[in-house]
Order: sequence, then C-alpha cells, then structure tokens
Amino acid sequence: QVQVVESGGGLVQPGGSLNLSCAASGNVDSDATMAWYRRVPGKQRELVATIGSGGRTQYSDRAKGRFIISRDNAKNTMYLQMNVLKPEDTAVYYCLIVSSTGAFSSWGLGTQVTVSS
Repeated sequence: QVQVVESGGGLVQPGGSLNLSCAASGNVDSDATMAWYRRVPGKQRELVATIGSGGRTQYSDRAKGRFIISRDNAKNTMYLQMNVLKPEDTAVYYCLIVSSTGAFSSWGLGTQVTVSS
C-alpha cells in the first residue's frame, strides 16, 4: 500500500509563486508515474502535469510555461513549482501515484491553492 501526502498550498497574490510537494510512503514502486491534478468546486478534476520515473514530463496547456513538475526518487517526493499564478489557478491540488504496471494507484487528500489579491 502506498500513501501520498500533499503540502505547500496556501494563499498567494496573482503573479506570485508556490511550490507544492507530494511525499509518497509505503511500498513505493521506483518506476511509478506521478502526477498533479486539480479540482475547482463544481468542476471535474483536471490533469495539470505528469512525470515518469525517468523524468519525462507532460503538461496541460494551462500549466505549460508557468509550472514545473519534478521529482526526487531518493526521497519519493514530487514537486510542482507554480509561477505567475492566476486567480483561475485556484483549486485543490491532488497528487496521484500509479505503479509501473498500472495495477495500483493512490490519491492524496489534496492541498488548497488560492490565488487572490
């Protein structure tokens, strides 16, 4: 069983930055794929970015150019550096880890990000 816990959310002004972390614990697959999603109240959860075990990354169009996803495999931790934040980035941000076989996955409880002046 793998658990993931997000941290680093908070209130930030438009144009500001935040760095989210996702720490995985338990029987972590070193080849797992990790991802950030977010959910705005009343809307479906949407993909923000993914990162493979080798560091290959993908971004949503909204995240491209402003957000940077990274991971430290030695610490089983993933990060999301968010820059030039906009009010529309306000959401609960969730971490997902998926085993290399796809057989197991685990979601975190989320961390709230609020972008407001």
